[in-house]
Amino acid sequence: MKIAMAADHGGYELKNILREYLTQEGHSVTDFGTNSSESVDYPDFAQLCCNAVIKKEADFGILVCGSGVGISIAANKIDGIRCGLCPSAEIAALVKQHNNANVIALGGRFTAPDLAKEIVDAYMNAEFEGGRHQQRIDKIMSLEK
Repeated sequence: MKIAMAADHGGYELKNILREYLTQEGHSVTDFGTNSSESVDYPDFAQLCCNAVIKKEADFGILVCGSGVGISIAANKIDGIRCGLCPSAEIAALVKQHNNANVIALGGRFTAPDLAKEIVDAYMNAEFEGGRHQQRIDKIMSLEK
């Protein structure tokens, strides 16, 4: 899979761990930064990652900030992005199955590396269920207009 990733300073370390893991698993990862633990603004990095998803340069995106909340809010302001904050593997699977999210967010200060790997794997192994969920997604997308 082609995966876009970005983080702010609070998610920098976890992003790097996930990038290495996903690369070792054979995925193509584009890292949009940040590239240090120096303070930066997460909306800038959310936009870079999400633009790659919108342009279909990536199959999906992974965003990481300290809590995962701010960066997911920023991502969801971008037309065509459905980003879910994923504190567990179960939520990650549901985010794909029910919401067909094209970006997931994690909290770098609250998610252990092994759990983060489980979350990403659960998302990638899940499939959108369609049906009644598509109606809801259509309604969400109409809010963008």
